[in-house]
Amino acid sequence: MISLPQAAPRVAKLTALSIGVALLATACGGSSTPSSTGSTTPAASGIACPAPSASGGATTPTGAGGSVPASTTTTDTPLKIGSLLPTTGSLAFLGPPEIAGVNLGIKEVNDAGGVLGKPVEVIHRDSGDTKTDIATQSTTALLGSGVSAIIGAASSGVSKTVINQITGAGVIQFSPANTSPDFTTWDDKGLYWRTAPSDVLQGKVLGNYMATCGAQTVGMIVLNDAYGTGLAKNVKSAFEAAGGKVVAEELFNEGDSQFSSQVDKVIAAKPDAIALITFDQAKSIVPLMTGKGIKPTQMFMVDGNTSDYSKDFSAGTLKGAQGTIPGTFAKDDFKKKLLAIDPALKDYSYAGESYDAVNLIALAAEAAKSTKGTDIAKQLKAVSEGGEKCTDFPSCVTLLRNGKDIDYDGQSGPVTFSDAGDPTEAYIGIYEYQDDNTYKPSKEEFGKL
Repeated sequence: MISLPQAAPRVAKLTALSIGVALLATACGGSSTPSSTGSTTPAASGIACPAPSASGGATTPTGAGGSVPASTTTTDTPLKIGSLLPTTGSLAFLGPPEIAGVNLGIKEVNDAGGVLGKPVEVIHRDSGDTKTDIATQSTTALLGSGVSAIIGAASSGVSKTVINQITGAGVIQFSPANTSPDFTTWDDKGLYWRTAPSDVLQGKVLGNYMATCGAQTVGMIVLNDAYGTGLAKNVKSAFEAAGGKVVAEELFNEGDSQFSSQVDKVIAAKPDAIALITFDQAKSIVPLMTGKGIKPTQMFMVDGNTSDYSKDFSAGTLKGAQGTIPGTFAKDDFKKKLLAIDPALKDYSYAGESYDAVNLIALAAEAAKSTKGTDIAKQLKAVSEGGEKCTDFPSCVTLLRNGKDIDYDGQSGPVTFSDAGDPTEAYIGIYEYQDDNTYKPSKEEFGKL
């Protein structure tokens, strides 16, 4: 079984990230390196993104291929996991796939005999968004129920309101979707982890990708919170490093319902491309832009708003627009399993990250021979690296119970944690909108942090 020393304290976390991103080598329809002068009029016709490519190198989990040996250690305290995921608020569209991912993970763990001889219990609570106090109330209820780990929140802003409450109680907070770089250096007592990569990576991929599409100037409409401003900073840094120029950057606050001012100012700057770094406010912003002549091929979206708009917009409104979502493309077999859990699923964003969170917590509990949050946290990094590769709970726990070291790679891609609890490598998926305003996979970019 794994027996490793405790990870370095979080006060010694990484203060800088060195990124290596596999980006497209050539651009279509324009220079791959934007000029510094920029254009004076929108240049939608000059943006021609590289053609879609086959998904690259993602791990597809396989079955355990046999019976799972019984645990030699049993527990009197079953592992209890809470979820703090959005069923209301501006990220409610992310709730169903994340909750389905958690439930699928719990089902597979329990089908394999559970953790330390006991079925895993799960309790779901709504996170709401930053306009409400739902997350604090839900966290209080989950902690009162005796959970060892809480999966969530999806929103970085929401997580900031509860991270000290959760980790201060000796409980793991494990987010499948937080991307704010702020969490890398948070004093969380070694109890905050995530399967979504920092926005340092998503920002670099999006900034460079807009450049490969021929954009020389970019305007941005940005949610003024930890997620929005952090991602915008990294998009801007990458785009300008490629020789481009950000000609407008307009902020709005959570709860705002009027966006005409921001849209007008960005359009007045006549950018080649516009990055929408928002949540569901895109439902109001997109019609304002298209009504003023912005073409969908000029629009670049992010994980907070890359969603199914088939019921929101008329056909063709977003045709050709693109968006980025951290993680590998959901594979067909995984989608089928998720649909068996929730037949109404339309989006699969962060389902893999949620599923992986459950598996990693369960495997770390097995490795620790304990269901106590602080004990589990000490083994999370160990089960993610250095041992024999495995891709689901049954196969991984079989190895553990046979005394082997493991290296879990999951549905979100390779999972290898830093001492800060961040994934050190990840895929960023790029998606393109179709005529019906749904999105389909286009290409994947792989990067290391």
